Amino acid sequence: MNIILISSQSAQAKKIVLTKLHLAIFTGALLTIVLLLALSLNFFSLRYADRIEAPVLKALLVSPQEKRHQKIQSQLHDNLSVMAAKLGEMQAQLLRLDAVSAQLLEISELESDDFMLDQLPGQGGAYTGMHTEALSFARFERELQTLSVMLEDRSDKLSALEMLLRGERLSKRVMPSVMPIETDWYSSGFGFRRDPFTGRRAFHEGVDFPAKTGTPIRATAGGVVVYSDRHSEYGNMVEIDHGDEMISRYAHASKLHVEVGQVVTQGQKIAEVGSTGRSTGPHLHFEIRHKDVPQNPSRFLKKPD
Repeated sequence: MNIILISSQSAQAKKIVLTKLHLAIFTGALLTIVLLLALSLNFFSLRYADRIEAPVLKALLVSPQEKRHQKIQSQLHDNLSVMAAKLGEMQAQLLRLDAVSAQLLEISELESDDFMLDQLPGQGGAYTGMHTEALSFARFERELQTLSVMLEDRSDKLSALEMLLRGERLSKRVMPSVMPIETDWYSSGFGFRRDPFTGRRAFHEGVDFPAKTGTPIRATAGGVVVYSDRHSEYGNMVEIDHGDEMISRYAHASKLHVEVGQVVTQGQKIAEVGSTGRSTGPHLHFEIRHKDVPQNPSRFLKKPD
């Protein structure tokens, strides 16, 4: 390539000859300059783009790669926020499961050391590299959602089981089952017998427990006192309503320790043995009545071990 330079101040023209070597050097220098400018812009966009106030200049300096990076970071931040909220829900569900589990252990009267609720269950085994794969974020999110649903389902089922066990335990506490006094035998059973006063065959609606005067009489189950006064035949008598039309009766007492309307618990002292009313000597006449029909107390009472 020949370049001819003509000047008005010089009568002689100048001629420059450009060879392929010159063109290659020029092209290389131009590309080097462009590359240096690109690297400089990239450096300033990464280091000083957040300090630039001018929107136009900032838009020129921030590269598309940086914009994609910011978009990815924003998406990751949103996903982590969602996962953090889900993790908080799962922690609350685990706390609820721990509380329900502790209550179930208490109701079932099992030893808490056998279950070690405050420790993680042991795991182990030999490691094998076969069939292993990295856990992707999408799969981790799906498994986290599945685990959350499982925890909620288990929590609901355990809560229902707790209600059933509590209901059963409550039924046992309000069912006359413990002995009213500390003794292993009774002097007169339930059913027909010779009346001690008339000598005739008569039906005995309860059982008689002989004991010394002043021996504590205890409630066979929890309930509400519906009668605590003197009776013409039973003498000093206490009646306790246990619900479901079930009543226990304690007669011939020497002293009464409860009042009408008072709530008593199983095993609580309610009176003392005596010989008041139609009685031949110190003893406790005990009855259980369901819908005002006398029941055989031996079907309900359990002797102490």
